[in-house]
Amino acid sequence: MKFLGNIIWLIFGGIFIAAEYVISGLLLCVTIIGIPFGLQVIKLSALALWPFGKTIRQKPTSSGCLNTFMNLLWLILGGIGLAIEHVCLGIIFYITIIGIPFGKQHFKLASIALTPFGHEVVSNIANVNP
Repeated sequence: MKFLGNIIWLIFGGIFIAAEYVISGLLLCVTIIGIPFGLQVIKLSALALWPFGKTIRQKPTSSGCLNTFMNLLWLILGGIGLAIEHVCLGIIFYITIIGIPFGKQHFKLASIALTPFGHEVVSNIANVNP
């Protein structure tokens, strides 16, 4: 079922969202200062390409003020815009009732778009023994 959901996701816009994230991530990686942000955007692109069957969890070793500072900087410079975009798309999908699973994926993308530093995307299979 996850495979079918991912295929439908790709056909109806997931490929475009992932391509947008990859291009943005590569542009951010051009500058030295933007490399950490570019890597987070590329992490978002992997989730946007194949979201069904993946979950987001906080890294066990992520603590400290560097992640907080980077998340705050991310939030100010573009994270809010990405999250609002995904929330709006999620609401639209929830209205259609048949699109509720796709709305859930957009809300998942919105949550990691707000604070990507200190979080990781894991497969549900790998999530059995946390």
